Amino acid sequence: MKKIILTAAVVLGIAFTASAQIQTPLASPRGTVEQTVGLTNVKIDYGRTSARGRTVYGELIPFGRIWRTGANANTTVTFSDDVVIGGKTLKAGKYALYTQPKADSWDVIFYTDTNNWGVPEKWDEGKEAVRVTVKPEYLTRPVETLTLGINGLDTDFAFLEIAWEKTMVAVKFEVPTRATALKSIESAMNGPSVTDYYSAAQYFYQTNADYTKALGWINTAIEKSPKDKDVPFYMLRLKSLIQYKMGDKKGAIETAQLSLQGAEKAGNAEYIKMNKDTIQDWSKK
Repeated sequence: MKKIILTAAVVLGIAFTASAQIQTPLASPRGTVEQTVGLTNVKIDYGRTSARGRTVYGELIPFGRIWRTGANANTTVTFSDDVVIGGKTLKAGKYALYTQPKADSWDVIFYTDTNNWGVPEKWDEGKEAVRVTVKPEYLTRPVETLTLGINGLDTDFAFLEIAWEKTMVAVKFEVPTRATALKSIESAMNGPSVTDYYSAAQYFYQTNADYTKALGWINTAIEKSPKDKDVPFYMLRLKSLIQYKMGDKKGAIETAQLSLQGAEKAGNAEYIKMNKDTIQDWSKK
């Protein structure tokens, strides 16, 4: 009987060992940030460690020492296109993000080897794709958990921000939106659709580029619109804005009135209001 009980206990013990999976929370969980800047995709992956009452910079993270900018495995930043940081070109790809905090300045380093657990045992300056020096900012409200983000978004640039405790550093990076968009536009012009002409005109208008080209493209979009349907009011709206930018106030008002009529027919309250507001504003000038 004792042998049977002992055997059963051994079997149960083996089964428990094989199937049990203890789950506990990570002290520094991974965080991921994905953001499109202009036409460039940016991704950050990092270990989010917390202060937990500790003094971070100067003690936990000694000044002057290279830091992995996170916890555990490498913090990485991935760019889908070449970007410019501090006047230096950083090729598209994935980089480990290291920093060297100091009391009055930080070095931010994009390192080509992303397979380290923390700082490499032997630092290789040849693997520094870009190193840039930035000024830290003092925060009035402390940040308990290390936070990396992409903020200050513009079509041509953004800021990679690192915030923890009472310090934040922001690294500006420029993206090739204009070059990418122009390449796309030129490619599409080989066999452009109505939407392609409209999109090209809209981009040139929004970026204060060549208004003459923009007007030509929106006119082509209008001409190529289906003859059995009304010209889209949003196209007429864009044409009126371009005309006004080019100094043709009379033509802009006339086109805006056509856009207003189309918006009223379609029951689009947003475009009705925008057209009425601009017609009224332009008529005063």
